[in-house]
Amino acid sequence: MKVFVVFGTRPEAIKMCPLVLELQKQKDIKCVVCLTGQHREMLQQVMEVFDIKEDYNLNIMTDRQTLTTITTSILEKIEPILKQEQPDIVLVHGDTTTSCAAALAAYYQQIPVGHVEAGLRTGDIYSPFPEEMNRLLIDRISTVFFAPTKQNEQNLRQEGISQNVYVTGNTVIDAFASTVQKEHVYHERKLQDVDFVNKRVILVTAHRRENLGKPLQHICKAIRRLAVEQDDVLFIYPVHLNPMVRDTVFAVLSDVSNVILSEPVDVLDMHNMMARCFMVMTDSGGIQEEAPHFGKPVFVLRTETERPEAVEAGTVKVVGVDEEVIYTEVKRLLNDSEAYKKMAQAVNPYGDGHASERIVGILREKA
Repeated sequence: MKVFVVFGTRPEAIKMCPLVLELQKQKDIKCVVCLTGQHREMLQQVMEVFDIKEDYNLNIMTDRQTLTTITTSILEKIEPILKQEQPDIVLVHGDTTTSCAAALAAYYQQIPVGHVEAGLRTGDIYSPFPEEMNRLLIDRISTVFFAPTKQNEQNLRQEGISQNVYVTGNTVIDAFASTVQKEHVYHERKLQDVDFVNKRVILVTAHRRENLGKPLQHICKAIRRLAVEQDDVLFIYPVHLNPMVRDTVFAVLSDVSNVILSEPVDVLDMHNMMARCFMVMTDSGGIQEEAPHFGKPVFVLRTETERPEAVEAGTVKVVGVDEEVIYTEVKRLLNDSEAYKKMAQAVNPYGDGHASERIVGILREKA
C-alpha cells in the first residue's frame, strides 16, 4: 500500500510526523512524504527533530503570499507528482490551506483522501479564518475520517458523514514521546536561565489573524497590568515573525522586566516549556490540546473554540480578547489555588499517545 502524506506548516508537521514514523515502521506500506513549504524554516526545524526526510518539497513559500497564491501553487505543483506516484490514499491534516488544496488536488485525480483531525467545528465560517471553511471542505472531499474525539465524530454525523469515521485520539499527544526531555537545554538563549521550578511562568502565544490590531493590544495590555502587579510571576511570549504582531507586542511589553519577549521557538523548546510552566494563555488551536496533557490550565484568547472537549473537561477556558476579562481571569487563577487545582487536574480528552498506531491499523483494514 502506498500512502502519500502532505503537510506544509509547523503545526501540521508536529502532528503528522509521529504518524509518518509509524507508517515508516511498516514493511508492507510505502510512505511518501510531500511538503508544500507553506512554512519554511519553522517546518524544517520540526522535520529535523523527528529525523524525517521528505520525498518532495513544493517550495511554494513566497514573500507576501496570500491564500490564493498558496492554493493555486499547490494545485499546480502537486498534480504531476500525484500522477506519477499514484498513491492508494492521500493523508492531509486538520484545517490549513495546504491541506485543503492537497485534498482538492487528490480529488481531481480521483485518489481517496484520509483526513487526520477530522470533525472540528466552531460553526462560524469566518472564525477562525480560513480554517473553519478549510476543514468543512476537506471533510466533504475525504473518504476516511480520523476524528480525535467523540464530539468530533458527532459533528461529522450531524453533517451526514457517518461512513468510515474513526475516533483515534490526537496525534499531537504521540509527538511528546519524541519532544519532551527531562534534561532539556533550551535552544533559545533567553530561556536558558529561567527558573521553571521556583517561578510561576505563564507561557503566552498570540498571533491569529482575527486578533491583529485592537484585540492583540487588549491582550498585551492585560499582560502588562498583570506583570506589573505580580512581580513574582514571569511571562514568556515567543513573538511571531509577522510585523503586525511584533509592532503591537513590543510597543506594549518590551519595557516590562518580568516579560520575556523571545523569537519564535522550536517545537522542543515549546513542548518543554509547556511541560514546566504554571499556565498557558494562547489563541492557538493546537496548544489547547497539548497543554492539558501536562496538567496546565489554558486560557483561550479567542471568542470561540473548535475544541469544546477541553472546555467541558475543565482544563481550558475561553476568556476572549477583552482586557478587563483577561486580567481578572488570570489574576483569579494566580491567587486562588483551588481554582488552579481544578483546572490543572482535569482529564485531557485528546487521547493516550497511540493515535498514530490506530490510524495505521485502520488504513490496513481499509486496504
